[in-house]
Amino acid sequence: MSARIDEIAPRIFRIASDVALPDGGGFSFNQYLIAADEPLLWHTGPRGLYADTRAAIAKVLDPAKLRWIGFSHFEPDECGALNQFLAEAPNATPFCSAVGAMIGGDAADKPPRGMKDGEVLDIGGARLRWIAAPHVPHGWDCGFLFDETQKVFFCGDLFTQPGSNHAPLTEGDILGPSEDFRRAMDYYAHGPDTGARINAMAALKPGTLACMHGSAWAGDGAGLLRELADSL
Repeated sequence: MSARIDEIAPRIFRIASDVALPDGGGFSFNQYLIAADEPLLWHTGPRGLYADTRAAIAKVLDPAKLRWIGFSHFEPDECGALNQFLAEAPNATPFCSAVGAMIGGDAADKPPRGMKDGEVLDIGGARLRWIAAPHVPHGWDCGFLFDETQKVFFCGDLFTQPGSNHAPLTEGDILGPSEDFRRAMDYYAHGPDTGARINAMAALKPGTLACMHGSAWAGDGAGLLRELADSL
């Protein structure tokens, strides 16, 4: 298996790995590379996908030059290969939510930077704002990343689409498939303020949603986030 890498916005690359499931179906894991002055990797993917993810990154830049490695919440598909990338990139700093750094920082071989809600990381060519999102969709430590420069919202497990071999970027329906998958898997935390938090994210007015599973999406991100909040 090899990971596919595609540019979904200027200097922003989606790295997609498709895996086969025991029932004969498939599922996708997406990592995102921002080729800024200080290169950033959002999600590492599971540990078993490290070699494929690394090879995809190497098509754009030397993985040893990664400066930032971040993830939405502590889960193997988000940060399973974190220490492998930290070993290769000596100047890389891991980052996650402040809660994540508090409860899971010991799992990283280097101390992570804990991001507070609204904190901005300037990586040279991209300004990235941390959006705290506890329990949305799951995980006390959950948070997302918003590229203020290009209006790209790295929205983690929101809009999770089942299946594999997805288009890198689509303007088609991702809410329908993701809501069908949510109802079948029930992976949301059912927090009382979930709708309010998602509506607050809509105020960012993203033009691209960089989903972790399935296609990234281009269009009226604010409208689609509000539709998700209404559906929930």
